[in-house]
Amino acid sequence: MTRISPATAAHPTLARTLVPRSSLVRDALLVFGGAALVALVAQVEIPLKPVPITLQTLAVLLVGAALGWKRGAASMTTYLLAGAAGLPVFAGGSAGLAKFAGPTGGYLLSYVFAAALVGWLVQRSALDRKPAGAALAMLAASVVIYAFGLTWLSLVTGLQGQALLNAGLTPFLVGDTLKIGLAALLLPGAWALVRRR
Repeated sequence: MTRISPATAAHPTLARTLVPRSSLVRDALLVFGGAALVALVAQVEIPLKPVPITLQTLAVLLVGAALGWKRGAASMTTYLLAGAAGLPVFAGGSAGLAKFAGPTGGYLLSYVFAAALVGWLVQRSALDRKPAGAALAMLAASVVIYAFGLTWLSLVTGLQGQALLNAGLTPFLVGDTLKIGLAALLLPGAWALVRRR
């Protein structure tokens, strides 16, 4: 009996389907392109305190799903390193290591793990082909973002219980639900276009 390796069993990502020829240059372009997308949408901001509302999470989810878990995580790591190095890629054009010690540090660090999780889910189960599956993968990754974000926010600010939820969760639920819904339509829509080709 022939054994199927995990790599063989995995479903191809959208990026791999669109650009099937593997090369170091292709991978670098995908990783840097994903990081650039997150940096771009981070500038769309509603400046709430202590955590602003941005479109970053939408881009994180899309990058993870489109690139897969390895390249998605690499892309978010690249994004964070660019910000740590002083490039103005974080919300409101901010940058620097101090951002990681501030109230949004946990949210930022979560992006690597959220992108990896959504990428892993779509590679294992092709959840990005249908809206319901894509939404489920995005929801799981969003839980990771909130888990990291709220934990760090509590450590930095001392907020607990309802005060913590009011500062780091409640204001974002409606927006994040809309972002998940949008991503859950965009991904299957992109796959539908690919199939027509």
